[in-house]
Amino acid sequence: MRSDDIKKGDYKAWHRALLRATGMGDEEISKPIIGIANSFNEIVPGHMHLRGLCESVKQGILAAGGTPVEFPSIAICDGIAMGHNGMKYPLASREHIANSIEIMSEAHCFDGLVLISSCDKITPGMLMGAIRINIPSIIVAGGPMLHGFHKGEAVDISTVGEYQGKLAAGTIDKKELDDIERSSCPTCGSCAGMFTANTMNCLSEALGMALPGNGTIPAVYADRSRLARNTGKRIVELVEKNIRPLDIISFDSIHNAIVADMALGGSTNTMLHLPAIAFEAGIDIEMEYFDSVSDQTPHLCSMSPAGPTHLEDLNEAGGVFAVLKRLKDTGLLRMDAKTVSGYTIGQLIDKAEIRNPDTIRPIDNAFHDRGGIAVLKGNLAPDGAVVKRTAVYKEMWKHSGPAKVFDNEEDAQDAIFGGKIEKGDVLIIRYEGPKGGPGMREMLIATSALCGLGLDRDVAIITDGRFSGATRGPAIGHVSPEAMEGGPIALIKDGDIIDIDIDNRILNVQISDEEMEKRRSEWKKPDPRVSKGYLYYYSRLAGSASIGGVFKKDF
Repeated sequence: MRSDDIKKGDYKAWHRALLRATGMGDEEISKPIIGIANSFNEIVPGHMHLRGLCESVKQGILAAGGTPVEFPSIAICDGIAMGHNGMKYPLASREHIANSIEIMSEAHCFDGLVLISSCDKITPGMLMGAIRINIPSIIVAGGPMLHGFHKGEAVDISTVGEYQGKLAAGTIDKKELDDIERSSCPTCGSCAGMFTANTMNCLSEALGMALPGNGTIPAVYADRSRLARNTGKRIVELVEKNIRPLDIISFDSIHNAIVADMALGGSTNTMLHLPAIAFEAGIDIEMEYFDSVSDQTPHLCSMSPAGPTHLEDLNEAGGVFAVLKRLKDTGLLRMDAKTVSGYTIGQLIDKAEIRNPDTIRPIDNAFHDRGGIAVLKGNLAPDGAVVKRTAVYKEMWKHSGPAKVFDNEEDAQDAIFGGKIEKGDVLIIRYEGPKGGPGMREMLIATSALCGLGLDRDVAIITDGRFSGATRGPAIGHVSPEAMEGGPIALIKDGDIIDIDIDNRILNVQISDEEMEKRRSEWKKPDPRVSKGYLYYYSRLAGSASIGGVFKKDF
């Protein structure tokens, strides 16, 4: 066992003495030591209940003959961080979380890891750290919250953003917005739609790093505690068999996660997180690969914010493996890919049951014949840009309009709420990429406000930042190269005509090559927005969104 380095032999008395100071006795010291990275805190609704879940994990570890030791991980709520300076930190926190998993696990010689996550960047960050150190590991999430109700209709956090736009448009009063605010998030858990947190926790199943049910069992169900206890038992078995993340994560498992993403209609943030997970495993995944898989994969589930259902509905319908069961005979899935359960993906699919064909549609009645995400390229985004096409009204799949250019998100929000955006406009929000923001902020408040104002059929947003999984409408993010690196988005001027063609994967600005070069020669790189603290170092190290925003190998 790895932990023998801190407990076996006469000259480990020093280490054992310190272990005994924690309350361990001979029996606990002799067993496999399982680290539990718990991202509990009292500010994030997806994490506030994780103390109880951790106790269930510990019960499972103890029952299987291991010694659990809990340690903390930070966790940011993207929703609370949204729309202000705090949104510069969530993506940057992913690398910090991965580093903390590595640091704690290597310093203390854990034999195995259970990663208790929930929200957006925590799940990929924990997986990245576990892959890096490559000791037996399983992730278990806190689970999605239940949706709320307003006048008999299902509501969630994205509804709040839309109603803020309706208030700005004068179509509702403050009392109705208050009612929505109080009813949209009725329980603990990650926000109820197919937003980034729930997307990543579902994809953890398809990736093979979580037990079935991880992405869909609601936070408040007793099944969630049972899942955590079974996770605790299973990690001890993985340690005994020395089954490690790099035995699970392969090109095939990454491929399966992409297929699941497209069938589920997941968040565009997976275009950052799956490449980053692959990067830690030494696997190269290009943006174009997502696009090619998306073109072959039918979109089978239509969940909030793009559709009427929520994670609790997907859970009742059979969960992630029921969705994959629909695809069993298509040849899209790599059935022999391994999972932490001990079964292959194919074997778990065989066990799955599809219980609601309205929630998980058959292929011949798919919501869309192609997957949820498209990669656009052109003279505005030579290295690519990303759109969640299944959340875009069909009439906006092809659009041309004049640019209204903003050098930060706050100015764009002020323009939206101030009634300065007109039908047909294309909002350009730049200097919000990994380096420029820094931190590549999400633009959920801006997109939700446009929806509430009724402009999501007429106005597009293009940014080198990114969009929440809760976003719907023509929102194109991850434009690469970003403005801070002198990408073409830095050269756009008010009134330039922008061409969007989602079907043909085109994102262009109607200016000549000569004019583009003239503007490039006149462009001056702005001063960094931060000069100290973690964000300063992040801005110096972060790579392009087109490669997942991971830290560059060469400095």
